[in-house]
Amino acid sequence: MEIIRNFPFFSIMICMFSAIVTSVLPAKAARYLTRAALIAVMVLSAVLLVNLRGSGTSFPYMMGHFPAPWGNEIRAGELEALMALFISTVALFSVMAGMPAVLKDIDEDKQNLYFILVDLMTASIISMIYTNDLFTGYVFIEINTIAGCGLIMIRQIGKSVVTAMRYMIISLVGSGLFLIGVTMLYTISGHLLMPNIRESIAELADNDKYSVTLTVVVGLITVGLAIKSGLFPFHLWIPDAYGYSNVASSSLLSSIVSKGYILLLIKIFYRVIGFDIIVKSGVNNILFVFGVTAMIMGSLAAIREKNIRRMIAYSSVAQIGYIYMGMGLGTKAGTVAALFHIISHGATKSLLFLSSAEFTEGSHSKEFSELYGTGRKYRGSALCYSIGAFSMVGFPLLSGFISKYMFATAAVGHNLKMILALGALALSTILNTIYFLKSVIVIYSDDPKKRRPQSLETYLSGAGGMMSSKMQYFCSIGALTVINFLLGIKAQTIIDIISEGLEVFG
Repeated sequence: MEIIRNFPFFSIMICMFSAIVTSVLPAKAARYLTRAALIAVMVLSAVLLVNLRGSGTSFPYMMGHFPAPWGNEIRAGELEALMALFISTVALFSVMAGMPAVLKDIDEDKQNLYFILVDLMTASIISMIYTNDLFTGYVFIEINTIAGCGLIMIRQIGKSVVTAMRYMIISLVGSGLFLIGVTMLYTISGHLLMPNIRESIAELADNDKYSVTLTVVVGLITVGLAIKSGLFPFHLWIPDAYGYSNVASSSLLSSIVSKGYILLLIKIFYRVIGFDIIVKSGVNNILFVFGVTAMIMGSLAAIREKNIRRMIAYSSVAQIGYIYMGMGLGTKAGTVAALFHIISHGATKSLLFLSSAEFTEGSHSKEFSELYGTGRKYRGSALCYSIGAFSMVGFPLLSGFISKYMFATAAVGHNLKMILALGALALSTILNTIYFLKSVIVIYSDDPKKRRPQSLETYLSGAGGMMSSKMQYFCSIGALTVINFLLGIKAQTIIDIISEGLEVFG
């Protein structure tokens, strides 16, 4: 149906207009509108995915019906639809389960501002997924940066303000490098539309022209987006950003914000530069080294942490390393594994932050020394947290197991890279087991000081009534738990969509 071709445009505009309307609404109406917008984007993305599934095709959409380069253009295929569905789903559950934290941490007169930021963040990531124009991608990178900074800062405590400023400075460095790379690319190609740039670069590569300049461009764009996504050693903003934000913001930042930049980078590698040129330049080898290093260093930092939120944050550093390691293998199998892990990690990390919120708020502490016995008091959230932790370790039937299996099989046959990748996977899995099982053991163990967590109402109150708050919270973390199992049991369906989508991606 012709109207379905409008769904990518509708998805972006719904979030953008929701942000505009939310600015003049009271807090209660603002949160209802944001949830409605996210549900609408989920439905549109799901319908688009079903419509494109197995077709092996994609289609462009001219914004305002003006052809490029005079008008803007977006492009949709089944991979883009899958990623838009993933982004909107995790955003919805993060907002729903994190609602008590939003109401507790943010003044009522500023709560509509929070939902403006959520709308802008969702719109910007979906735009980066669908855009077919490099400069438009840059514009939405900046919108996403501003929204991410606001999500950190909005608690208005000293540490969150300082963390937001650090995040902004580091992100602007990444944005600046990306913009310089895009400018140089426009200079040598004369285009901003992705297919046109690809044609120009292919011609330049055939004639062996601007090879050094092109390598510099690839380096600038890659480093810029690696900084923004938190790849080691550009990760220093992550522990504080995730640790001092409210739990809804931590879930959004860890599960989808950083992934938006990685998705754009993969898009540039395949649709703009050409993955064969990327491999020829050796940039993928650099990504592989930094990815493997991040897998180990992030896990070692997580082991040393005594704060559960910061431990989960350092785990994200390691998991981002997995993604870049897969991209660094320089093969389609490695990229498919990286894309699957984006979904797997996003769903699992959101589950970990949200499920841990009940017992950290119930004990009024995020320190492990204060969390003994909380799993016995808050059984539902502790069970969901434990499942998320087991997934990160790589237990069978869960999404984390499939991710690690895919990375291992993608690495086979690559000589030195195979040895390094398999060794890093084995060591990282051991380290994951140490710090995640430690947290599970703590929350189920007896409290040596015989402290008792406060009642359930400490966290799950105030979001539209007690029962409504409970229902939102447990439905959200329960749904994320189910998604984790589905990704582990029915992974082949998602893998097929990613593989087929990647075929037409370039």
